[in-house]
Amino acid sequence: MSGGGKARVPKIEAYSFGEIIIDGRRYTSDVIIRPDGVLDGWWRKKGHKLHLEDLEKALEAQPEVLVIGTGYAGLMRVPREVREALEKRGLEVVIESTRKAWKTYNELAGQGRRVVAAFHLTC
Repeated sequence: MSGGGKARVPKIEAYSFGEIIIDGRRYTSDVIIRPDGVLDGWWRKKGHKLHLEDLEKALEAQPEVLVIGTGYAGLMRVPREVREALEKRGLEVVIESTRKAWKTYNELAGQGRRVVAAFHLTC
């Protein structure tokens, strides 16, 4: 890339129960979206309860905003202590059902914010 332009961040094109389309590629397992690309097959220590260590790969990207998609119906729990630990690190944390969170991610990324997302695609 020449001219000192910024790298293009991943853009979500669509989301429906169990699948998300990012930059033309369809994913059917949970994902972490970072400015440098998409990590698919995101697994959590306890499926529907988020732990801080579940977010290690997301935090490596040093985001200013972390968007957490809690699933289609919002069934993945984010304990208060996890949110507080993230906020203590200076992060802005957005927790929404994935049906809403994917749009929030696109909006924040479009504003040039350094945003990372962790999305549960089902439940």
